Amino acid sequence: MSLVLVTRDDAVATVTLNRPEAMNALSRALRAEFAAAMRGLAADDGIRAIVLTGAGERAFTAGLDLKELGADTGNLGAANAEGADENPVKAIELCPQPVIGAINGVAITGGFEVALACDILIASTNARFADTHARVVVMPGWGLSQKLSRLIGLGRAKELSLTGNFLGAEAARDWGLVNRVVAPEDLLPAAQALARDIASADPAMVRAYRALIDDGYALPYGEALALEHARSSAANRTVSADAVEARRLAVMRRGRERAG
Repeated sequence: MSLVLVTRDDAVATVTLNRPEAMNALSRALRAEFAAAMRGLAADDGIRAIVLTGAGERAFTAGLDLKELGADTGNLGAANAEGADENPVKAIELCPQPVIGAINGVAITGGFEVALACDILIASTNARFADTHARVVVMPGWGLSQKLSRLIGLGRAKELSLTGNFLGAEAARDWGLVNRVVAPEDLLPAAQALARDIASADPAMVRAYRALIDDGYALPYGEALALEHARSSAANRTVSADAVEARRLAVMRRGRERAG
C-alpha cells in the first residue's frame, strides 16, 4: 500500500498522507515517500497548485510516529535532518507551487508543523491543532516555535505550546491560523476550488509573488520593502503596455463572470 497518494486534475494535484490506521503518523518510510512525491510535482510544469490532506476522518497527521521513535531514538535525530527525505516541512518548502493544507482532523506536534508549512489552510469542523512538544519532552525542529507566534501572536502561541492543549477549528479561524472552516464533506472541494483559482493565474507570476511574500516575511519590515522594490523594479521593466491592457481586460471579464 502506498503511504502517499497523488491524484491530478488538470493543473491541480491532491496529495494524501495515507496511514489512516495510524492517524497518518509520519514514519520514516512515509516521510521519504512524501518527499519523493513532492519532488515529482515540483518538476511537473503542468501542476500549478497542490492540495495536501490526510486519509480518513481522524487526522491530517498526528506527527512523528512515536512508536517508531520509542523503538529507536535515532529516528528523532534523523527527523531533524535538513534533507527533504526526512523533513516533510522542507519537502513542502522546496516545492515551487503553492500548497493548500486541507486539515481534516487532528494536526498534532510534527503534524502541526507540516500544516504551518502550507501556504494556506482550510479546516473542516473536525480539525483540531495541538503542540505537544512540551508534553513529550522533545524540542520542535521543523519551525513551529518560530512560525506559530508570527501567525497568531506571542501570547497565544505560548498558551498552545506550553500547555499542549488543543485548539478547535473555529478558534483557529478566529485566531488567524486557518482561512476558513467548512463541513467535512466540503473540505476537499473547497480546497481544490481554491487551488484551481490559483492555477488559473500566470504560473511564473504566482511562483515569483509567493517567493516575494515568503522572503519578505522573514525580514524586518524596512528590508522587506526594499526587497519588494528591487524585485518589482526588475520584473516590471519587462512588462509591455499591451500585455497589461490584455490582462486588465481578462481580469474584468473574470470579475463579471464570477459576479454573475
